[in-house]
Amino acid sequence: MLTAEIIAIGSELLTPTKTDTNSLWLTEKLDDIGIEVKLKTIVGDDRLRLEEAISDALKRSNVVITTGGLGPTADDITRQCTAAAIGRDLVYRDDLEVHLRERFRSWGREMPEINKRQAFIFEGAEILPNPNGSAVGMLAEIDGKFLIVLPGPPRENQPMFLDHVLGRLKAMAGEGFVKRRVLSVSGLGESAVDEIAAPIYGAFPDVQTSILFNKSEVQIHIAARSEIEIVASTSCDKLADELIRAIGKAVFATHGETMEAIVGEHLRRRGETIAVAESCTGGLIARRITEVPGSSAYFLEGAVTYSNAAKIRTLGVSPTLLETHGAVSSQCAEAMAKGMRDYASSDHAVSVTGIAGPDGGTEDKPVGTVFIGYSGVKGTKSIRLHLPGDRYLIRWRTSQAALDYVRRQVM
Repeated sequence: MLTAEIIAIGSELLTPTKTDTNSLWLTEKLDDIGIEVKLKTIVGDDRLRLEEAISDALKRSNVVITTGGLGPTADDITRQCTAAAIGRDLVYRDDLEVHLRERFRSWGREMPEINKRQAFIFEGAEILPNPNGSAVGMLAEIDGKFLIVLPGPPRENQPMFLDHVLGRLKAMAGEGFVKRRVLSVSGLGESAVDEIAAPIYGAFPDVQTSILFNKSEVQIHIAARSEIEIVASTSCDKLADELIRAIGKAVFATHGETMEAIVGEHLRRRGETIAVAESCTGGLIARRITEVPGSSAYFLEGAVTYSNAAKIRTLGVSPTLLETHGAVSSQCAEAMAKGMRDYASSDHAVSVTGIAGPDGGTEDKPVGTVFIGYSGVKGTKSIRLHLPGDRYLIRWRTSQAALDYVRRQVM
């Protein structure tokens, strides 16, 4: 298999406020054509380090892609460093300057002289047009390897890559097909999932399998490659099916769908409705449900009853219940869910109440204690959870657990 490296260029990418998203997008496209990304590097605006990074990458990999550093300012050093790394001169192209000046005039202004720097390319480079910006890209084949230099903004480099690079790399990689599945699991930890899954995916050595944990779920990524499309599809689906059977109901999505989309699809198919009552999540569950297109077919309404007074006034929770058991209790969660279902006349209602922190926890109910209530045609019930994390994670994981609780009831 051919290998690739991606070098993201710019000191801003080394700060805590800027993320390199280009590498993620490029990795997906390369992986789809059977080119495996072996290394990603972020290099600041440092000439020696950038030259070294490009030179070393070309020694190791079949494809080297750089992004960024092609602007007109003094700290945009990719052209000079690339030329130095491969031992070639920079060449000034009058036609690029003419094109640049025409572009600026089409935008209603004259080109600043500083932009003339963008008319330089390294010797022997093929120019990659950029209809969405001022910096052209460059491509060169060096000793059977591809060096591709792209601008940084995604709205510029993505069309450039798709239109002028992807086809060339696909031809280089040869005929091949990659089929993918993403299984999403809720209610089980990463190690528990792997304990079930490892004996199964271990029997498929030619299929790449990765188990990843994000903020609220475990994902099993499956990728099967073959020169024959049906072989790749069959291998991918066979492994996925065996994993789904073994893990069971904890698998809530089989093609990477979100929990809210899955819950919505169950409700839509059954022609049923839902309403939500939220305390510690502050409307997050309702927001997630309504982010799904078409959710108006099944979502009726939601109430954020943060205070006890709101729980009493809006949901009909008994003051005596709150005095006896507290707002963070199974009794309150169930009363909230039933009150919301009665108020909205919905088929299903879910409620959440808990302690998201960082303060408010007690010995009996520490931070992360959450109660989820559910009310439906078969009655009202609740579960108690203790969720780890900071305030953001507890709130998000509560919303995920609540949606999963609904999913299991609807199923």
